[in-house]
Amino acid sequence: MSSKYEFIEGEKANYRIYKMCLWAGVSRSGFYEWRTRPDSATTQRRQALGDRIVEIFNEADQAYGYRKVHHQLSVNEGVGAGPELVRHIMRERNLVACQPRPYKVTTLNEGDDGPADLVQRDFTADEPGTKLVSDITYIRTWAGWVYLATVIDCYSRMVIGFAMADHMRTSLVTAALDMARTETDLVDGCVFHSDRGSQYTSTELADYLDKHGIRGSMGRTGICWDNAMAESFFASLKNEFVYRTVFPTRGKAIDSITNWIVIRYNRKRIHAGIGYRIPAEVHNAYQPQHQAA
Repeated sequence: MSSKYEFIEGEKANYRIYKMCLWAGVSRSGFYEWRTRPDSATTQRRQALGDRIVEIFNEADQAYGYRKVHHQLSVNEGVGAGPELVRHIMRERNLVACQPRPYKVTTLNEGDDGPADLVQRDFTADEPGTKLVSDITYIRTWAGWVYLATVIDCYSRMVIGFAMADHMRTSLVTAALDMARTETDLVDGCVFHSDRGSQYTSTELADYLDKHGIRGSMGRTGICWDNAMAESFFASLKNEFVYRTVFPTRGKAIDSITNWIVIRYNRKRIHAGIGYRIPAEVHNAYQPQHQAA
């Protein structure tokens, strides 16, 4: 009988209690009497579940909403708790994921020079090294700005290349691409997509791409959706880490952001766009599947 009451308690956010009591063949009075017992099994279970939810929330740097917390519990840990129950407990315990700041356009209109858009907002790929997205952002430190260029593989959402410096010249982008080419075997004709910032429309980058058999692709100026995957990554980086951290020096910023990308984002943080899996897990799992096929 207790197991039926526990089920009703766990699903009360989804169904009316009197209906569940009818379905389970128990009385409402019996259910309410069971709820009021001190130290009930439900209370203990809910307390333990709540404590674990707090642990997951903090382990994720307070960046996970209820869907990701529920996925961690139900899929990765096998805990039988519905998403609405997780959401309710998070609300009870005032666990609110850090919120993004409004988007601000930083790429000025520099015309329509450069390659066409080969991506057309389709940020999917059938295998690693076939479609990449890139962008540049800036991070404030007490010593001045640090600029970050990233290269993300559309197949796994993994950051396969990045570079940081106190400037945002084209060499920052090519350094990130050098790392990407080292980390991943890029197919001949791989697409490299970006916005129309001056670094990406430069002759220096065009020569680099041509030399390595990479096809350039660019979205429209000032339209964030045309490079949404790169924009989404920077939003996560800043919302979950940068805006909550003080960087006294450029060196501290570079070390800390490197650690966040390599350890946190690539190897620990689950991503809704790839079925709540980890980018490095998806990236590394491809080869065995490819060979088996």
